[in-house]
Amino acid sequence: MSQPEPKSSNIVWHDGEIGRDDRARVLGHRGATLWFTGLSGSGKSTIAVALEHALIQRNCLCYRLDGDNVRHGLNANLGFSAEDRTENIRRVGEVAKLFSDSGVLTLSSFISPYRADRKLVRDTHTKDGIPFLEVFVNTPLEVCESRDPKGLYKKARAGEIKGFTGIDDPYETPEDPEIEIDTTQYSIEHAAQRLIEELIARDLIPKEPRS
Repeated sequence: MSQPEPKSSNIVWHDGEIGRDDRARVLGHRGATLWFTGLSGSGKSTIAVALEHALIQRNCLCYRLDGDNVRHGLNANLGFSAEDRTENIRRVGEVAKLFSDSGVLTLSSFISPYRADRKLVRDTHTKDGIPFLEVFVNTPLEVCESRDPKGLYKKARAGEIKGFTGIDDPYETPEDPEIEIDTTQYSIEHAAQRLIEELIARDLIPKEPRS
């Protein structure tokens, strides 16, 4: 899948005078997208919430985009067909890129089951020189199903939900994620700290918290 071309030919990109380095000087850190992918119940959103809290404690500006949350507004008109899922991820990828370009550390938690969709998001970031870190929350299906925090696996097994990822719709595991976390091996706090260390190692946030 490739990025769609604009429908109108009567539009021209307008560059501003403020760049990412300027925004980084103001904020004290650089923008980046951390893309959390994994099965429903894997712990994506829980880790993102913990990381958001840890970053704010370090005075780093961040924002969390959550799969269910965006379907209440931005993507309220999309369902769960393969086509709608692809458009869901494309839109969110563009929003994440805008946030990250502005200097915000953007935490995006989406099942995003298809490799091609995740690659498109990565490619749009890479093309514009925006850091993109794929975080594969690699929690086994049986563990996710035992948690079943929203009761969705139970409904899927009963045939009440069709096309549910991991049951009757595929999840294509990342082939080379920047970070892989198994929540059966890591506590949520440990996972968040590991991500903080990764951001420091990549020179995206300072080693010492800002006062």
